[in-house]
Amino acid sequence: MSGGRWERWGRRRLLCLFAAQSQNRSVQRTQTSPDRGRAALGPALALIHTGAAPTRSVLTSTLGVTRATAGAITGELEALRLITVDARPAGGTRGRPSHRLAVDPSGPVVAAAQIHADGFTVALAGLGGRLAEPVDLPLPKNPTPVRVLRAVVAEAARQVAADPRRCVGLGLAVPTPVALPDRTAVAAMYLDWPLGTPVGELLERTVAEGGLTLPADVANDANLAALAEHRHGAGRGARHLLYVTSGHRGVGGALVVDGSLHTGSAGLALEVGQLTVDPNGRRCPCGNRGCLDVEADPPALLAAAGREPDGRSTPDQVRSVFEDAAAGDQRALAAIDHVVYRLGLGIAGVINILNPDRVVLGAFHSALLAAAPQRLPDVVAHRSHWGRCGEIEILPAALERPELAGAAELAWAPVLADPLEGLALPGSLAVQPGQQALRQAVRQSG
Repeated sequence: MSGGRWERWGRRRLLCLFAAQSQNRSVQRTQTSPDRGRAALGPALALIHTGAAPTRSVLTSTLGVTRATAGAITGELEALRLITVDARPAGGTRGRPSHRLAVDPSGPVVAAAQIHADGFTVALAGLGGRLAEPVDLPLPKNPTPVRVLRAVVAEAARQVAADPRRCVGLGLAVPTPVALPDRTAVAAMYLDWPLGTPVGELLERTVAEGGLTLPADVANDANLAALAEHRHGAGRGARHLLYVTSGHRGVGGALVVDGSLHTGSAGLALEVGQLTVDPNGRRCPCGNRGCLDVEADPPALLAAAGREPDGRSTPDQVRSVFEDAAAGDQRALAAIDHVVYRLGLGIAGVINILNPDRVVLGAFHSALLAAAPQRLPDVVAHRSHWGRCGEIEILPAALERPELAGAAELAWAPVLADPLEGLALPGSLAVQPGQQALRQAVRQSG
């Protein structure tokens, strides 16, 4: 062959080789695309659930898929009655209008429950952090673990029966560290439950006995509140979120790193209530003195203000201290300063170890921050390296019931991980068209 003919033959040979390689890659992508399409359902639902994907164009770019694949994914989630897709154009956009995405208010719900030292609360919850009206009830007489769980499940069953929407799970927040993977209550000091109570197993058994065929799970209330605030509240956008809270008694904490709870090796991380902030302070149920648990909770404020039990609830008595302080009562102001200082010591100690970029406070500590808006940040800044060399946000929680909202997040977890498996739907004809469209779209995008 002449040099020119060799050159032309070589180019044709290379083109054929590239075409064959491209075809092989396309076949390989097509073989794995259906799995990738189904795997995208959970991440897509999570983005819509947290408000991070309000339109289909945002969902498309965030997931890194084609418009056809995003359309098939949202169509499947809509067929499952998890989201709504509004084809009307979203205002303020250029070019091709994008479909608006939202959770379906008529879709499935979960039952969310919270136990605290003086009672328990139950509410139904939809996706998107939407809580129905919570019901607060007192603990039963002789509040053993079984009695309390039966009361919680009975109220949940009542609410489920009264609501036409399908309930797909139950989540419970408890004021005790919950060890993993056995889900045992390690130190239910404020519930007076035995050490090592198998609360997870008892909850599942009680749910079954109550006639509810639901998956059920339980976790520490502070951990769940932190997760809810990170997804729907004041913690949105934080990479390292420190959450500190107090219920009726005790202090809890949690850390969310890049969207996931840091639970430690056995689910017991961030028990900030056991930090010593005053070695000569109040006696703690754990046996030590001056733990944050008893130096920065509502009873600590009442004690510092010289308030004795008067028949009112603890929240009502605490509210009166804040009201008196706002009116200029010096003893109430001194009590707030006393508790704020110890809270600041505890938060500063945790900041020195973990270096979070945001701190969110639960309801009681948020009230302390509002009463002393400069004192708490000053203590934290003075006692922590990060506080002195940089700014760290200290914000009040944005959710009205973060622990309850967190219990809902726990119940939604299986559905957010895999909507098809989480909803446990059979392969009915109603679901098949969406599945076929999903497979076809991801094959076309391959």
